[in-house]
Amino acid sequence: MTSEGQKRSDQWLMLSLAFLIAFLLHLLLFATSPMVSLIMTEMRLSHAQFGFIFGAAMVSLILFRIPWGYLGDRQGYQNVFRVALLITAAASLLRAFSPNYLTLLASQIGIGFGSGAVLPCLPLVIKEWASRRLLGLATGIYVSGFAAGNATALGFTPYLLNFMTWREVLFFYGVLALGVCLLWWGLAKSHWKAAGRGKGESFRLVLGDRLVWLLLFYLIGAMGCYDTLATWLPKVLEMQGLHKSWASLLPCGFFAAGPLVGLLSDRFKDRMKIIVLLGLMMVGATLGISRLPFPWVLPVIFLAGFAPIGVLTICLALPAEERHLSHRVGLVVGWISALGNVGPLGMPVLFGFLIDVTHHFQAPLVSVAAVAGVVFIGGGIWGPKPRGSLVS
Repeated sequence: MTSEGQKRSDQWLMLSLAFLIAFLLHLLLFATSPMVSLIMTEMRLSHAQFGFIFGAAMVSLILFRIPWGYLGDRQGYQNVFRVALLITAAASLLRAFSPNYLTLLASQIGIGFGSGAVLPCLPLVIKEWASRRLLGLATGIYVSGFAAGNATALGFTPYLLNFMTWREVLFFYGVLALGVCLLWWGLAKSHWKAAGRGKGESFRLVLGDRLVWLLLFYLIGAMGCYDTLATWLPKVLEMQGLHKSWASLLPCGFFAAGPLVGLLSDRFKDRMKIIVLLGLMMVGATLGISRLPFPWVLPVIFLAGFAPIGVLTICLALPAEERHLSHRVGLVVGWISALGNVGPLGMPVLFGFLIDVTHHFQAPLVSVAAVAGVVFIGGGIWGPKPRGSLVS
């Protein structure tokens, strides 16, 4: 094979591994959702205790994104994933054999600890292996891996539970995690070189950059809007007299947004205008959910999943493209993705509170539209613009 052919083969390999890792993260995180009743019955758990099982993994994942991102910049993503994927696989296998609540909780914390490396370090893989002109598309493809993992966990797990126990299903997913780990150890490549700045200076430069704060602002809105609708849309549809299953169009929009918006951002370099357009789409789609009758409400549900994930895709791709951030991609993405969870933590609570107060779904949906308008449209118009791209 020629050197050019080998390089292209290596690119496809690394981008495929990036998709697999993203897929694995959401598969492991959401695998327990279809087995709530089974686990609660066997371990005699309350609803609050089971909720803490999921929450423990998420909190652990959020807390360790920034340290993993810093290590990715300093030690290389290849080394970080060797350790992180091994921890994730071990914790996933332990989860299947948990004899009691505490060990199940510990395994969930371990999964979150290892998975915390995914978001800050996958952009480093894309930065090295994707074509400079296709960074957005490559980012969008691995972002779609999150949607695929979520869909598999929620759609395929109930089928497996028809002929397997919940422990056997989790063991099967743990074996898949081990398989991805072994693939990485055996096949992953990198020509990483150490970043030249010290820890203190890296943090100072990141925290002092206005574009980083704008990206954080965007992620709070994007993650908050999507997760709020993902949480409450089935209830909203039920209140409208529609079947809750139509809410599945939301993750369909998630899956499509990554590659489509990524490709769009590669072809049209003014990302701020794209984000403003996505903001207008999100405002219109969210208000449409509250007002449009069936079947016209169906396409706007899809668009309500498409728009915020489109913004997220651009935010994850931009640090690798910006000249002044390209040596600190792991730290930047770790920072914005960790603190970006302020949106998913707060907005669903506000949505539920507004339903309690108004006994209707319109005011909560208007609140989501308002957040999208202020964050995406306002940020795109008045926020700082990218300084200069590495892409010619």
